[in-house]
Amino acid sequence: MRFLLLCLATSTAIAQTQPAAFTKILDAQFSLRQYRHVAISPDARHLAWVEAIPNRDGSESENSAIYVLDLSSPSAKPRRVSQGDSKSAHGEHSPAWSPDSSRIAFLSDQGSPTDKRQLEVFVTSVAKPAARKLTKLTGFLSTPRWSPDGRAIAVLFSENAPRAAGPLEPSTKESGVIEDHIYEQRLTLVDPASGSSRSITEPDLYVYEYDWSPDSRQIAYTAAKGNGDNNWWVAKLHAIDVASGKSRIILDKPETQIAVPRYSPDGQSIAFIEGLMSDEGSTGGDIYLIPVAGTASPRNLTPARKTSPAYLHWQPSGKLLLTERVDGGSAVSLLNPATGETETLWKGDESIRASSDDLSISVASDGRTSAMVRSSWSRPPEVWAGPVGDWQPRTHANEGRAPVWGQSKSIHWKTDGADVQGWLLYPNAFDASRKYPMVVSVHGGPASAKTPSWPGTGYELLASQGFFVFFPNPRGSYGKGETFTRSNVKDFGYGDLRDIEAGVDAVVHEAPVDPARVGIGGWSYGGFMTMFAVTQTTRFRAAVAGAGISNWQSYYGENLIDQWMIPFFGASVYEDPAAYAKSSPIQFIKNVKTPTLILVGDSDAECPTPQSYEFWHALKTLGVETQFVVYPNEGHSFHVPEHQRDVIRRASAWFTAHL
Repeated sequence: MRFLLLCLATSTAIAQTQPAAFTKILDAQFSLRQYRHVAISPDARHLAWVEAIPNRDGSESENSAIYVLDLSSPSAKPRRVSQGDSKSAHGEHSPAWSPDSSRIAFLSDQGSPTDKRQLEVFVTSVAKPAARKLTKLTGFLSTPRWSPDGRAIAVLFSENAPRAAGPLEPSTKESGVIEDHIYEQRLTLVDPASGSSRSITEPDLYVYEYDWSPDSRQIAYTAAKGNGDNNWWVAKLHAIDVASGKSRIILDKPETQIAVPRYSPDGQSIAFIEGLMSDEGSTGGDIYLIPVAGTASPRNLTPARKTSPAYLHWQPSGKLLLTERVDGGSAVSLLNPATGETETLWKGDESIRASSDDLSISVASDGRTSAMVRSSWSRPPEVWAGPVGDWQPRTHANEGRAPVWGQSKSIHWKTDGADVQGWLLYPNAFDASRKYPMVVSVHGGPASAKTPSWPGTGYELLASQGFFVFFPNPRGSYGKGETFTRSNVKDFGYGDLRDIEAGVDAVVHEAPVDPARVGIGGWSYGGFMTMFAVTQTTRFRAAVAGAGISNWQSYYGENLIDQWMIPFFGASVYEDPAAYAKSSPIQFIKNVKTPTLILVGDSDAECPTPQSYEFWHALKTLGVETQFVVYPNEGHSFHVPEHQRDVIRRASAWFTAHL
């Protein structure tokens, strides 16, 4: 039986506690122009991107369009090259350039019923932008990519899948006899001339990422058997002969997760990233190189590097262009695989992204000209392109927006002898003679990091309401090397909480924060850390736990992605239950005195609703002030704009009332 307490955005309590000015701030954030899936042409002459088409009220919708800009003409204006006109109600995604830069393959649900949203592969010519539909498939498609010889378009295809792939999406509600329904995602080749398609990977294998060999004869890919949402953490590295369909395993037993496989220019080696990763798409680790022939073990090219590489691209010279998280910021570097020497080409306190993967960039054939969306706390998102480190803005829709938060500072401190970093966001209209309340915002993951970016509806907006906001990157985070990322293994809630509390002490020493008015909040792992923190200390006067985990032992059997836990806990819960009990907030629940707001989606597969319900039920029973809000038809990531607004409205009201 599922228990739901539905208290949504129109509640009288929220309306009474939220000033009208905050509603205007939220309206402004939702009217931000959104850019996704940036792709520069191989010849570096054109730039394509996906632009969201907002609803009439300015809020984000599922509809989007593809635009192309001629970079060779200073006076050129972006033009739409995909299906339909500016008012067309359909979604378009993932532009992919042909190797000769003349055509773009992309995914669109144009022509599909609005309740189906069936994506298909389309192709358009840059010279004559009339798009042609290639496929007629049923299921979920993603990641189109042309073969280097231009004779095929590869795509990932899950036939008859009822929803988008990934554990962040709302889970399918089940009833009756419960069975594993596995929709395998297979590498599928599409003929750009005829539109015919054929799947080439095994029907019982779920493919996650892939890369064409330079001669178009092979494809390397990461894949695992079984449920796709759950088995990314145990994926192996494979290669398949395109003509014969014969496949083989190149790397059978990676030590931890692997991602971003990339063939070397000579086709003899594959580079990839291996590391302790908690979420698919949030990549960090060391860079490895393995012979395609499988005649040797992978070689670590970045041992002891104090950064977290996230994305790779081979240059024609045989060097690797890589993006990486560095001490709370982002960087683009050049790595010589032969010597291990690296050169930092650019570093900034901002976020960059060209696809759904963090820190991804799109790179032209010259290996240096690139494009991405850039944003920071002082710069709203726009599409940029040019040589690495000399990028120029190519869109301007968000220019002129002023932050509604104050300045930001990078804060450093030591805990247990280790260097730790975090970001401090000052209140808007800061007055140095005053003492302010502060909210600590703990990021998800735990293998992730907070980097500066123009916020959507995140905790940054609390700075507009008179709060300092502190974003620590405690042990387990990216940005300081693989040893630091692994330093919370079998220690959830202990060392990372010491890091956070020491960071609060460092902030109080540096800024006019009232130590008696400090709150804590977060989502996912940040939700767990919030639950755990209030069981360990009373220094936090208010808490907001979003999609948290209250009981690691019961969580193991409730969530749909248990494979991620074994590298962090050392064994399954059935083999070592004590390791899971040690870090479970519910074990220490009678210590809680902190008023706690609890939020979750009712279809969350990563951090299921019962985890939040268990924590709320305990607080209510013990007489601790609490409120529980469950959002209908939402997964781990919320898609409904009004629910997104409601989360930050409630958090702001809760912290305002208690701090």
